[in-house]
Amino acid sequence: MIGAIVDEVLKEMGNATDEGMKTADDYMDAETGLLMCGECHTKKQKKISILGEERIVGCLCRCAAEKLEKEREEHRIKEELLNIQKMKSAGLQDKTFYNYTFERCDASQENAIYAKRYVEHFSEMVQTGQGLLFWGNVGTGKTFLAGCIANALLEQKIPVLMTSFPKILNALGGLYSSERNEYIASLNRYTLLVIDDMGIERESQYTVETIYTVIDERYKSGKPFIITTNIQLDILKKTQDLEHARIYDRIMERCMPVFFGGKNYRSELGQGNRDMARKILTGAKI
Repeated sequence: MIGAIVDEVLKEMGNATDEGMKTADDYMDAETGLLMCGECHTKKQKKISILGEERIVGCLCRCAAEKLEKEREEHRIKEELLNIQKMKSAGLQDKTFYNYTFERCDASQENAIYAKRYVEHFSEMVQTGQGLLFWGNVGTGKTFLAGCIANALLEQKIPVLMTSFPKILNALGGLYSSERNEYIASLNRYTLLVIDDMGIERESQYTVETIYTVIDERYKSGKPFIITTNIQLDILKKTQDLEHARIYDRIMERCMPVFFGGKNYRSELGQGNRDMARKILTGAKI
């Protein structure tokens, strides 16, 4: 019975060799009697011993093996890119964040250098729970560089969530207490949490309590987080409001402040777009 099964398997292997592997340039080796590849001149057949009997079966020649390995590597890369894309879809809650990459920024800018170094040394930052606080004027590139960090880490398959308190508050709306706790706990599944534009949300007792809970849970998790805000540093350091002070204290303890000043990039971009539109509408040469 076993011999019959072996014969059937060997027959199939032989058929595969004869029908699928042999090409016009292939030839039989005079010494071994085995089929050789006409391209790389390595064996397409080999001898094996089964149940004490020597048989000839098909095998991959060198060029076929290299082709197969190349196809496997291409498939692996495709799967990896797909996984990264899925992670970005889950982690970047605003589609504009997709375009925030270091390739698009001024690499000589001091804050860009800080951001790149943060990515390069991220494993160390994770160990200490060290985050960043990007603060300064409107339109100076805080969100952009935070997005650069998020995208660079996602490319390394590191789980990152980039969101904002308005989005968090919206997601929590209508949830019961246990569901709220589960949602807030889910934020800590990400190795890095980026919260953009803290301070733009409408203030209320509920909002302040929710922001505190999110920051406090992240603080207690020991994982790093990045905050971007237009709130001035002296307010973050010396607020007299106890409810806000307990939020800011946790941020200041874990996040290194990085100031963003100078020109307003968003204003410059808007002016450039307006100038382009004016030239198109008036028929002026571009």
